[in-house]
Amino acid sequence: MMTVGELREADDDSAIFELRELTRAGRNTEALAAARAMLRRAPLQRDALYGAAVNLRRLGRTMEAIETLDVLEAAHPGYGRGFEERGLCQIALDESTAARISFERAVALNPALAASWEMLTHLSGPAQASVATQHLEQLRRLPPAIVEAGGWFSDGDYTAAQTRLEAFVASDGRHVEALRLLGRVAQRRGALERAESLLREAVESAPTYVAARLDLVRVLIERQKYAAALDVDDAEASDGETQFLRATALAGLARHEEAVALFRELAYGAPTNNQVWIVLGHSLKALGRTREAIHAYRHATRGGAHVGDAYWSLANLKTYQFADAEVERMRVLEAWPGFPERAELCFAIGKSLEDRADYAQSWAFYERANALAREKRRYRPETTKEDALRLRQLFTAEFFAERVGVGDSAADPIFIVGLPRSGSTLLEQILASHRQVDGTQELYEIPRIVAEWSANKGARYPQNLADLDPQCFERLGKRYLDEVEPYRSGRPRFVDKMPNNFWHIGLIHLMLPNAKIIEIRRHPLAVCVGNYRQHYARGQHFSYAIDDLAGYYRTYAEVMRHWSETLVGRVLTVAYEDVVEALESSVRRILTFCELEFDPACLDFHHNKRIVNTPSSEQVRQPLFRDGLSSWRRFEPWLEPLRAALGDEVRYWENRRACQRPISRLSF
Repeated sequence: MMTVGELREADDDSAIFELRELTRAGRNTEALAAARAMLRRAPLQRDALYGAAVNLRRLGRTMEAIETLDVLEAAHPGYGRGFEERGLCQIALDESTAARISFERAVALNPALAASWEMLTHLSGPAQASVATQHLEQLRRLPPAIVEAGGWFSDGDYTAAQTRLEAFVASDGRHVEALRLLGRVAQRRGALERAESLLREAVESAPTYVAARLDLVRVLIERQKYAAALDVDDAEASDGETQFLRATALAGLARHEEAVALFRELAYGAPTNNQVWIVLGHSLKALGRTREAIHAYRHATRGGAHVGDAYWSLANLKTYQFADAEVERMRVLEAWPGFPERAELCFAIGKSLEDRADYAQSWAFYERANALAREKRRYRPETTKEDALRLRQLFTAEFFAERVGVGDSAADPIFIVGLPRSGSTLLEQILASHRQVDGTQELYEIPRIVAEWSANKGARYPQNLADLDPQCFERLGKRYLDEVEPYRSGRPRFVDKMPNNFWHIGLIHLMLPNAKIIEIRRHPLAVCVGNYRQHYARGQHFSYAIDDLAGYYRTYAEVMRHWSETLVGRVLTVAYEDVVEALESSVRRILTFCELEFDPACLDFHHNKRIVNTPSSEQVRQPLFRDGLSSWRRFEPWLEPLRAALGDEVRYWENRRACQRPISRLSF
């Protein structure tokens, strides 16, 4: 049964289809009436505004059409067809110079607008007209269905583009451009495995088609398949985009020295390209070259784009202190309603005010930052609870007992799981200081295996594991070890510190029964406040609202309690506070669990010069300080809603601290 929202969306789609058909048929009066009916329900609906403008112009009411386009542009500034229609209105008013500018803006947003290219061949100077002619000829060489779908894609109408392309492929064959465009649609819709498959087919069909190859590399990078991205990369190509993608893949493989060389060449070749300066800073930060990273980030703050990201990158060093002039500029930019990266700026301002001990204003900016970030993300707490319930229903003690002996026998991996901001980077740094252990990074192999397996089986995870051939767990374990090999340097053991793998402990146990699994846990209020002060480049959508944070923590605690009951002794729980307050005894306990001899280097982890990619990179390069344990208390006057929402979890933790018992004995 469809929800109210789904019914409304279906009604909207039907109304848009009717409006387009009436417009296509030249029934302008009826089409205008249909557009206005839609606008009465949704005054800023994009297709209705555009349809109204088109039909007003056709009815000779050009000035009304332009007024409608003004509303459209204000509400949807990235809509290319709107600028094309504005250009047609300006032609009707004999304003050729203004029309040329409108058509140029149109094709910059939507390169598939043949009418705009056609007009530019007549309105532009010789050089620009030649370029327009070339684009127009390229479009005319393509089947009309692909051009039409390309237009829908550029305007964000992915459903319309996919429907048109799939119909074309079914009737006319697997045209390479149709495959490429279908792959790009799949990528935009989050179907990354399908996107990779389609783009691989396109590249195999046309090995010299550079655009398809670059699209495939982008998808592989988005899937964190960095080694595969380098395999597809054209090593001979030296254009800027290819170089940027190559450097991004190298950085993803923690080959930051090579990445820095490429990023630096690109940055100095295009000094106004802030994105390159920012990613250069990220690689320098991972290498521990903090001063150079600061220089790169500060260079990016002086540009016109990605400025909010640049300021947040400085704040995310955790050790950088903003000057008064920098804080003032951030405040000025943040006050501008049209600034595109206000969330990042607010997080950075919150950090700068926290460093100045202005905790009330700091918390206010963190609240504003989270509200802004939350607008761009969709988090459904009910889905998190449903996932946890399915997990508990399948992974019973009996389920595991029936599968004893499955999986790959390798004991190489040490998994560190937990919530973000719990101290996983510190634990990884300690273990990676051991002479037998490689520190890698947050590896995406387990989540990708889960995603691909679910997509292929067509059933919800983890229920799709119920009837799996036991031998398949061994193959999955072997696949995991093969895929993480590029991140290792040759030591017999390695750390995979993807925190969200706590969801997949059951699968990890079945794939790799001899792997070690360590949970790092921290005071509930400390970890929730830490997440609330953090802006994530991707994922962790639960972290931008107090209720969502608390609910996610409670679900996390339930999941970890389930693993402790069904996989007794399989997971070692370590308290972050114990590590800080009693480093040596904590390290000895961890190494004993991992069946590793004691190595004094683990106590001097801050001397380790290894690459660290997480926000805590600068902190783990310093000795431990107890001050960080209570930093969350700065905001205690504003934490009562969070404390109340966490409920018993705070009491469990505080009882543990009062009794000074090992956290592993507590029932969470």
